[in-house]
Amino acid sequence: MLCCMPGVAFVPALLVSWSSAAFIISYVIAVLAGHVEPLVPYISDTGTKPPESGVFGFMINISALLAAITMYIRYLLIEKQNETSHFVRPSCNMFTLCIGLMGCTGMGIVATFQELAVPSVHDIGALVAFGSGVVYITLQSIISYKSCPRWNTYFVCHIRMAISVISCIAFIPMIVFASKISMTKIDWTPGEKDYTYHFMSAICEWTVAFGFIFFFLTFIRDFQGFSLRISTEIHED
Repeated sequence: MLCCMPGVAFVPALLVSWSSAAFIISYVIAVLAGHVEPLVPYISDTGTKPPESGVFGFMINISALLAAITMYIRYLLIEKQNETSHFVRPSCNMFTLCIGLMGCTGMGIVATFQELAVPSVHDIGALVAFGSGVVYITLQSIISYKSCPRWNTYFVCHIRMAISVISCIAFIPMIVFASKISMTKIDWTPGEKDYTYHFMSAICEWTVAFGFIFFFLTFIRDFQGFSLRISTEIHED
């Protein structure tokens, strides 16, 4: 199904489907194993204990790789469009790519250094992943507006900006509430100390995470008309 998509649209489609599966599968395994409560755990809580930790680490690392590939193709697409339209500075396009790749690195750190094993490193990775991700989709939304109406419709731009705004709004309380939690644990139950902070922060975290997924979903149409060609040259002496 994915291979039948025109251009390179299969790349963001694969990213969206794989990342969604990573979150859902890890969540289901963690809940069935009794490691987390079903009501809004942190995403990282669903990938802390075996067996879900192995699934979570593997799938999130693949998601980070797919995200990096998607961002690089998006960079090349904008670079190609910009040759004739000149709607954005090349340095801005490169800066946006670098921010996105920082977010992918943060995802890799989150997947590799688990929450209870190395909490400080895990938290730094999560902060980099979510923070860079929010900045990346916001910059991409601005670039999308600049490319209108030739390369994007205003409807798509409005959708992207709405997702960016919601993600930005959710990111701030996610950090604020998480900073008020005085303990590191995954088996939260309603009524205990700091549960409200955990609950609100976790809701915001899931909002931002799926905001990223829905944002990359909007790339599929753009990628349909773009293909990568590898050319080889043979030089004879």
